Amino acid sequence: MSSTVENVQEEEVDLTAANQVIDKYLNMKGALMPVLQEIQESYGYIPEPTVHLTAERLNVYPSQIYGVLTFYAQFHMEPRGRYIVRVCMGTACHVKGAGRIGDTIHERLGIGHAETTEDLKFTVEHVACIGACGMAPVIMVNEGTYGSMSVQKIDEVLAKYREME
Repeated sequence: MSSTVENVQEEEVDLTAANQVIDKYLNMKGALMPVLQEIQESYGYIPEPTVHLTAERLNVYPSQIYGVLTFYAQFHMEPRGRYIVRVCMGTACHVKGAGRIGDTIHERLGIGHAETTEDLKFTVEHVACIGACGMAPVIMVNEGTYGSMSVQKIDEVLAKYREME
């Protein structure tokens, strides 16, 4: 008779950066948001062990922190890519082929909405509106905006970021 035991192991994270962030805000009321924002800036996401550390050091329940993390779209609890590719799906972009643009990015990177490549280079997000309707269809890669997108332009944009290190 054999049984399978899953070995669930907690993520190994160096908590030095998180402790430094918390130290800055330790005696301030209402510090949870800026602490979480800076922890995410340091790690690129909010690692599970930092939630428990923050709860302990700020004297709040972990459930309160999870409430904040799940309410605000700005927070991410999974590692994200170095390059965040945002595909505008707003009305103007939709009419001008945003679906085709999203499908092409999916084909080229092998990931869909809210997914990250295994090498942590790209994360794709479909967003409601980028606010550049006159340039539709539009994508953003981090802070760079690319308008009048076509399949050929997608290949050029992705090649640019694939070559960066």
